[in-house]
Amino acid sequence: MYLAAATLLALTAGGGWVPAPSAPWDMLAGARCDFAVHGEPVVDEVVKRVVATDPDGSVRTVAYKGDLVVRVTNTGTGASYDADAGGSALVTYAKGGSQHWKVAGPVLVGFAENGGTLPRGLYIVDGLYTLDISATGYKTLTLQAGSVDPLCARID
Repeated sequence: MYLAAATLLALTAGGGWVPAPSAPWDMLAGARCDFAVHGEPVVDEVVKRVVATDPDGSVRTVAYKGDLVVRVTNTGTGASYDADAGGSALVTYAKGGSQHWKVAGPVLVGFAENGGTLPRGLYIVDGLYTLDISATGYKTLTLQAGSVDPLCARID
């Protein structure tokens, strides 16, 4: 079942938000792109709010929202692209380590070789969709409406 955009927006309204900064990251050649990649937030106004906990008090579901632009750079050539990744998401964390994301808007997602329903790469996924991440890291993207933009090709 897909989450309507209005439902997601309603669940991400209200108070109790705290900053959720994104750290810079590096990927070796072959991990996501054929070349080494560096990612660094150039705009990061993402906030999060716990919306559900388990009976033991552990976090179950977290809402995320806010502007995020990540500069993705080919470290070999210096070519870069500023990727809008400022979507809104509800992420449900399972005890076994899996995650279920309900998303409206753009999010930066990486896929390893044989690690999901998209080929190895870095992508901006935009629209209405779900992303299921198994405990082993396998990612299943179910796009209701939207687009998938391959970032490796933009900075090759």
